[in-house]
Amino acid sequence: MNKKPLIAGALVLVAAAAFAAWYLHRQPADASQLVLYGNVDLRQVSLAFNGSERIARLEVQEGDRVKAGQVLGQLDTRSLELQAAQAEAQIAGQAQALQRLKAGSRPEEVAQSRAQVAAAQADAELARQQLERLQGIRQTTAGRAVSQQDLDAAQARRKVAEAQLENTRKAQQLVVAGPRKEDIAQAQAQLDVATAALAVLRHQLQEARLVAPIDAVVRARLLEPGDMASPQRPVFTLAITDPKWVRAYVTESDLGRIRPGMAATLSTDSHPGEPLAGKVGYISSVAEFTPKTVQTEQLRSSLVYEIRVLADDPADRLRLGMPVTVRLALDGDARVAGSAR
Repeated sequence: MNKKPLIAGALVLVAAAAFAAWYLHRQPADASQLVLYGNVDLRQVSLAFNGSERIARLEVQEGDRVKAGQVLGQLDTRSLELQAAQAEAQIAGQAQALQRLKAGSRPEEVAQSRAQVAAAQADAELARQQLERLQGIRQTTAGRAVSQQDLDAAQARRKVAEAQLENTRKAQQLVVAGPRKEDIAQAQAQLDVATAALAVLRHQLQEARLVAPIDAVVRARLLEPGDMASPQRPVFTLAITDPKWVRAYVTESDLGRIRPGMAATLSTDSHPGEPLAGKVGYISSVAEFTPKTVQTEQLRSSLVYEIRVLADDPADRLRLGMPVTVRLALDGDARVAGSAR
């Protein structure tokens, strides 16, 4: 018996059965639903210290839930604390100097300057009298009792005394007038510079703490205490668990059958009998070739559109990358999810 026709017939039957199975699997049993296959996606945050210093301690581990504002780690701040103490001392000294300038001259300083003027005035008067006495003697003795050298010395002493008197008078005026406005402004500027330097150090002390920016789950702990931190080296990776969505893809023929806000049910292999509620939150306006990672029954070379189905997951069952089956109601009474986030 020739077995070739039998083999050929069997192959045809097998091919027909395979085609029927593929076609039936491709078309959902319920024509009022659109079944899509996707994966769970969520946003992540990479946290790094703003400073470059040794890590003193880390407070959380992988899997821990953190709240916004919670301190997750701390740098070694001993050097910054010493610098801040030095800056505070400089500010205190500069503030006293500024206060002294603003207060002006003390009454005792004014009285001292007056006494110095009086003393200089007395010296100038004495030098004048001595010069006049020598001049009188020289005139009465026809220049025999007083030499010209003595007379010149007396005249020089009188000029020196008068210059010293003028100098003490100017000094008295400065004491009475007090500091110049420019000196006060300069002291104020120096105080402002020292205050700003202290503010920078205090800000660096605050930045030495690593704070969670949002409620999240620690996905990865990348550094340990003793490691050198820097703004370029993340310490933690946080997974933001709200919102969660399923990234799926639809063909152009199905694109017109869905709309934002459409109700959806999400099923996972880990909880097949406990679907989650969801709604369509985003529909891409740009076509793309099907990614290699997409779970679809269409050819990989076909053009598809990305959609995101927001999931209502209060029990936190969905995990990043988890495969999910999405079912969308396509009948005319398809409701818009109002309670799903």
